Amino acid sequence: MSNVQKKTDVILIGAGVMSATLGSLLKELVPEWEIKVFEKLSNAGEESSNEWNNAGTGHAALCELNYTSEKPDGSIDVSKAIKINEQFQLSMQFWSYLVDRNLIKNPQDFIMPLPHISLVQGEQNIEFLKKRFKALSTNPLFKGMQFSEDTEKLIEWFPLIMEGRNMNEPIAATKIDSGTDVNFGALTRMLFEHLKTENVEVNYKHSVKNIKRISDGSWEVKVHNMDSGEIEYHRAKFVFIGAGGASLPILQKTGIPESKHIGGFPVSGLFLVCNNPEVVEQHHAKVYGKAKVGAPPMSVPHLDTRYIDNKKSLLFGPFAGFSPKFLKTGSNFDLIGSVKPNNLLTMLAAGAKEMSLTKYLIQQVLLSNEKRMEELREFIPNAKSEDWDIVVAGQRVQVIKDTPAGKGTLQFGTEVVSAADGSIAALLGASPGASTAVHVMLEVLEKCFPQHLNEWEPKIKEMIPSYGVSLVENTELFEEIHTSNAKTLGLRGTDKLVYN
Repeated sequence: MSNVQKKTDVILIGAGVMSATLGSLLKELVPEWEIKVFEKLSNAGEESSNEWNNAGTGHAALCELNYTSEKPDGSIDVSKAIKINEQFQLSMQFWSYLVDRNLIKNPQDFIMPLPHISLVQGEQNIEFLKKRFKALSTNPLFKGMQFSEDTEKLIEWFPLIMEGRNMNEPIAATKIDSGTDVNFGALTRMLFEHLKTENVEVNYKHSVKNIKRISDGSWEVKVHNMDSGEIEYHRAKFVFIGAGGASLPILQKTGIPESKHIGGFPVSGLFLVCNNPEVVEQHHAKVYGKAKVGAPPMSVPHLDTRYIDNKKSLLFGPFAGFSPKFLKTGSNFDLIGSVKPNNLLTMLAAGAKEMSLTKYLIQQVLLSNEKRMEELREFIPNAKSEDWDIVVAGQRVQVIKDTPAGKGTLQFGTEVVSAADGSIAALLGASPGASTAVHVMLEVLEKCFPQHLNEWEPKIKEMIPSYGVSLVENTELFEEIHTSNAKTLGLRGTDKLVYN
């Protein structure tokens, strides 16, 4: 059976944090627009946005060493760290706006204050961390960062990591108290509850089967209603594909020129989760180390305090895995099905270039539980195998595309791909992902609705006061926004810790 539905203004494919953010922005900017959402699963935020499928770090580059690189002259390039921090500040401002207006409630259900720590061992790494600290700590966005090699201080910062450690190897850390733990699953569900009250039609158990351009320039989306078995056709002037790993196959169906010569490489993640409440209580921070040689940036080892269902948890990982699926709930034919004549050479070039990554993934897949525990013991020397269980985290699809750096270059970020006329956009890629959702969705608005931007700008600035402004160059504005956000979001004391 099939039926042609009325036209709508906007269709959002996928009920993750990106669609939730774009829908919430649009409802503030143009409340009269009709929005429909189609999600294959039975609830919002069940794939990459789910709290068990990502690290929950409010990625502000406070502790992630892969966002700062050493230049050939030995100095530290902090430009990426500053950029990611500024992008996270946009998310915090939009969340604060929503809480201030009672559009979402109980911010403690999705964001908690938590120290962010970088931890390194060995003289060479300590030298790098010192230089990184020096380069960042004078920057207003990283104010309050501390560096220490002092054993007593480190025991105070992370007793669980220091207990039973061989103190012959030099160790150092930086700590900043204005970090956060974010439950992106809870946030996504809250945003969709809010959207429903704004008359957004959210359709769960609806799988998008095809998408094509029709003669009037709009898009027709073919949807399978998984409950009734019916095929439905929905039309919209603008479509956003925010379906996580499934975004690439759906984008390919559009046939837009921008969808050509792009491939995807799926990487799965595993975390160790502590099942012993006594151990969980001994740690209170997100502690990031350095990635092993050959490891992709998303495989930086970290020991994380998490707040899930208002309960404190402790996770370690991620261990990379390989599955040909593009989603946890995907198909084993996803990878092979994504290879098209227009991206075959791109994919083959990536395969040839990324031998070290392939080797790393194979090694990771073959790791025994005991080998994973050995890696954990580099962080927690006294870790006991019986205290830890394994959890399969989300699938990530890394973008492969042809760039000035060469054919088949693997991209380690998030990327918006949009049609030249702005009628359709898709989000591809992975980390820092959800943390920068507001920045990424503002990019979608800029690319797809340039004709509305002048009219929308005052409202955007009301929601996101630093929109279009560099916070690094406007310290007073940053301090004001930071203090206000901390108060609204209930981030107890992080404003004082940084500024008083």
